[in-house]
Amino acid sequence: MIDTSTFLVFTATSAALVAVPGPNHLYIAARGVAQGRRAGVASALGVETGTLVHIAAAAAGLSYLLARSAALFAAVKWAGVAYLVYLGVRALTRRGAGGDEPRPQPLRRVFLEGVMVNVLNPKTVLFFLAFLPQFVDPSGDVPGQVLLLGLVIAVIGLASDLAYALTAGSLGGRLRASTLRYASGLVYLALALVAALGGAGRTARG
Repeated sequence: MIDTSTFLVFTATSAALVAVPGPNHLYIAARGVAQGRRAGVASALGVETGTLVHIAAAAAGLSYLLARSAALFAAVKWAGVAYLVYLGVRALTRRGAGGDEPRPQPLRRVFLEGVMVNVLNPKTVLFFLAFLPQFVDPSGDVPGQVLLLGLVIAVIGLASDLAYALTAGSLGGRLRASTLRYASGLVYLALALVAALGGAGRTARG
């Protein structure tokens, strides 16, 4: 469906874009630092599961419709902002039964949070609208090409996310619980601010 040269250029360009630290990386790092490697990996898997949702939506044309509707796009954007604010406030105010040590979140919940963070990330929608279509041949099987290229993005993204998760998880064991909690909360609130102020023309993913 896609010629080899186009595929290789897409893969190389995608790898360069994904390597740039972005909101997803910061979120994964925050979870890894706060709760260790397993939580970091769970959040990385959740984020890339969210990417699969975007791939399916793009292949079905839903991302295009979302981008064409200012109201729908704004709704997704502000839902994402609100969710990140919720995570930040919860991290800053939550305390465990034993005092300052917050109770670890179940890995299932960490995974689902990762899914929601990426599904509600409008920049990921724009990534599939502004970047990926440049490599699609409109005379061919468009949905099939979107699925193939999207899966390439997901695989590259997962490798990058896991690197952040494992590194942050190793670092987290050396820091105090209170420091981790406040750092995680501030990261979430910073991501909410970035999402609220981010321009619609930016397509960087991460």
